[in-house]
Amino acid sequence: MGRIGSATLSPNSSHQAAYAVTYYNVQQNKSRTVIYGLDLSKSQSTLLTSGSESQRAPRFMPDGAHIAYLSSKSGSSQLWLMNTDGTEKRQISHTSSDVSDYLFSPDGKMVILIMEVPTTSSIAAPEADLPLATGMVINDLMYKHWDTYTKTIPHPFVASFDGESVATPIDLLAGEPYECPMLPFGGIEQLAWSPDSKTIAYTCRKKTGKAYAISTDSDIYLYDIASGTTRNLCKPLHYRPYACEKQGTSDGDTIVEPARSLQNQYPNLQDDDVQAGYDVNPVFSPCGRYLAWSSRERDGYESDRARLCVLDLQTMTKSYVTEAFDSDVNEFVWAADSRSLYFTGVWHAKTQVYQVTLKGKVSQLTDDVADYALVELTSDGKALLVKRHSISQADELYLLNLEAKKGKHDVTQLTTENQYFYDHLTFGKVEERWIPTSDGKKELCWIIYPPHFDSSKQYPALLYCQGGPQSPVSQFWSYRWNFQIMAANGYIIVAPNRRGLPGFGSAWNEAISGDYPGQCMRDYLSAIDYIAREPYVDASRLGCVGASFGGYSVYWLAGHHDKRFKAFIAHDGIFNTTQQYMETEELWFANWDMGSAPWLRDAQDHEQAIFRQSPHLFVDRWDTPILCIHGQRDFRIEYTQAESAFTAARMRGLDAQLLLFPDENHWVLRPQNGILWQRTFFRWLDKYLK
Repeated sequence: MGRIGSATLSPNSSHQAAYAVTYYNVQQNKSRTVIYGLDLSKSQSTLLTSGSESQRAPRFMPDGAHIAYLSSKSGSSQLWLMNTDGTEKRQISHTSSDVSDYLFSPDGKMVILIMEVPTTSSIAAPEADLPLATGMVINDLMYKHWDTYTKTIPHPFVASFDGESVATPIDLLAGEPYECPMLPFGGIEQLAWSPDSKTIAYTCRKKTGKAYAISTDSDIYLYDIASGTTRNLCKPLHYRPYACEKQGTSDGDTIVEPARSLQNQYPNLQDDDVQAGYDVNPVFSPCGRYLAWSSRERDGYESDRARLCVLDLQTMTKSYVTEAFDSDVNEFVWAADSRSLYFTGVWHAKTQVYQVTLKGKVSQLTDDVADYALVELTSDGKALLVKRHSISQADELYLLNLEAKKGKHDVTQLTTENQYFYDHLTFGKVEERWIPTSDGKKELCWIIYPPHFDSSKQYPALLYCQGGPQSPVSQFWSYRWNFQIMAANGYIIVAPNRRGLPGFGSAWNEAISGDYPGQCMRDYLSAIDYIAREPYVDASRLGCVGASFGGYSVYWLAGHHDKRFKAFIAHDGIFNTTQQYMETEELWFANWDMGSAPWLRDAQDHEQAIFRQSPHLFVDRWDTPILCIHGQRDFRIEYTQAESAFTAARMRGLDAQLLLFPDENHWVLRPQNGILWQRTFFRWLDKYLK
């Protein structure tokens, strides 16, 4: 299936767009990305690029007559330009390093280029006279991140553009050992140009080593192009620029002028204007007066509620405009009049589009059994280009009309990238069920039935355990953990929104912190027990599957399921929580969720339940076959967890299997590995449940 990626709208036409699609070649075991043009008025796509190299990240130039994109055709990833019909392609950057992302200024005269720079913050520089040595001398934490040893980090560079070529770029963070965008998943959305092209807002966590490993405290910075000065917008009372104006002296030295505190300049600033949490993704309002960003309040809590913060750059006062929405704000864009913003957020397991005014009034614009993601506002301000997917459909592009008709907003499908598959496959029914929990509440579960479901027959059922741990079980589409593929193999899928997931209020979301083996596990058992009573479910053929925290859930339930399940599959799961604390790289996560380090045993309160009830301590109760899957490049949860679980199961005399991927991280990304994953997954389930 083609996978729709980034998309862009023309700045001077409300009917023209471009988007990228990635295709996979199983035989060659690799992917290729191409760019399409899209006529929104006709919902008609035209291929703009071809060839064996990927062309990606299309963005319209401010003149609307050209599309910029990234290509490796010249041997490295560089910035290219083409006409909107795909003609006259030409390379416009020639940097010594790969360009991983970019963003042109509104006037088209400058561009931000994201490139890697060397870092020795945690790993010492290699010995110059030992070029073949592979050893690494490690002096601090964060020497690894996600799937990579931290030897380089991304920096934003600014360069002028004369219409023909990009000039020599200047590093905005020259001499600073900090990453921007932030690893491992940050992209160009973490930077923004002001409408007048004079300043750049960017996201950065200005910490390294242990300080970085235990903190989520990132800030929004404002960089002035003319002076080269930077100021922190999240900690203004402690403002000290990392780059200041320099004055030359007669002997050629420079004097750095200390920055004046903003407190005198802006008397409205208060102590609580200093933010210590996770602040990311700045976006200027069209009028230039406001800057909005996503803000999580508490340092160290990466799943804290993401609020929409709006800063008035004239008065330097800020407000949190989405307080009425008790869930996370995902993507957001400004309305054309700068008086409101559009955002997406999950509520009751469906991600919808909302509008919020600067005074905090929230209105829901879509009401659909689907998940939406925002792309851009059309040039006339009357519609939003959005992505939409569901459990039964991969991403396609849609146009959301902002002018309501009889109280409803029309949503028009623009692309049909995978219509062939939908026309030639029968998908299973997806049903929303609210199921009682053990503490008298209710949890929303998605039940997915096999195609051609016959209620007079009995089917095996799978309990799906979600990762995150605080990621919603919404109307998501996955190419690997795909509920429709599982249903097509003859299984009923039970996918609960157990305790610890957003979209049901902050209290429900935060109930999992420090309580991995508690109510969330009881929620899982409530869901499968409830559905197993249905006459069309064979309660003697139940399986339990999950990845990441879902893998932890599988390992924990293996010792506490009271013979409910006949087969388990754990992918990249935590088997030994003490081991996990000392192996993972983002220790702020472990500190928050586990409550403390495992060695703090001086008082009973410090002996956290997560350590006392680690899955590995209950292997003596394991009585069910288990398949353990893991990637050896997974630094979030090391592969030794799966190896340990597999060894324990075999030593217990259980049938067990280990699927190990030497070249995969926390995910499975290579095409043939993906197919091997699916085959192994269903062979194991079929062996014990059919």
